[in-house]
Amino acid sequence: MDTTQITDVWDRVVGTQPAPPSWLVVATGLVALAAVLPAGVWRVSRNVVTIAHEGGHGLVALLTGRRLEGIRLHSDTSGLTVSRGRPTGLGMVLTAAAGYTAPSLTGLAGAWLLAAGHITALLWTATALLLALLVMVRNAYGVLSVLVTGGVFVTVSWLAVPQVQAVFAYAAVWFLLLAGVRPVVELHRGRRDGGAPDSDADQLSRLTSTPAWVWTGFFLVVALCSLTGGGRWLLAL
Repeated sequence: MDTTQITDVWDRVVGTQPAPPSWLVVATGLVALAAVLPAGVWRVSRNVVTIAHEGGHGLVALLTGRRLEGIRLHSDTSGLTVSRGRPTGLGMVLTAAAGYTAPSLTGLAGAWLLAAGHITALLWTATALLLALLVMVRNAYGVLSVLVTGGVFVTVSWLAVPQVQAVFAYAAVWFLLLAGVRPVVELHRGRRDGGAPDSDADQLSRLTSTPAWVWTGFFLVVALCSLTGGGRWLLAL
């Protein structure tokens, strides 16, 4: 890559790009919804949510001064993030609370970038975050999941025309906003039926002496508020 190409890429990253037509923004939302609602599709697309979930745990662990040991992503769409530090305290609470809120908050941040016209910046930021996550993944399936997801972002960022980049970026952000709600609902149902005894909500309950349902409610409020706010940004309301 010569200097001119580097300059062109940098200008696109820091510059702004036009949003797609309103009907196309709505269409990308419907496509994202189709990736969340059907059970068969969800079993595959939920892997992306797991990446965001565990990435949220890992990022907050580092930001709160904990030592991140590694991340594992499994084929059943479960995951595990291991960090070292005090087993109690604010850092541990924030780390535990980051998982279920990460997809929705990431989608909200993405919606803000798109509303500001920074489509290319969104794609490159997502690529950089996936690359950083890849370094910490400790199992083969996890590496494959992150590589495939990152490969899609790299391909679109480098090879797709601006219109395709815009459609992809809006669909990805819609997906995170919509998909952030379903795992919380599944968590509530699992706990109601006696499952998920060691969920993030239960860990937070033990850490804070607060009922687990309070934390599940908190996750849901964050997800719904992010969807509402992010949706308004995407639709320019």
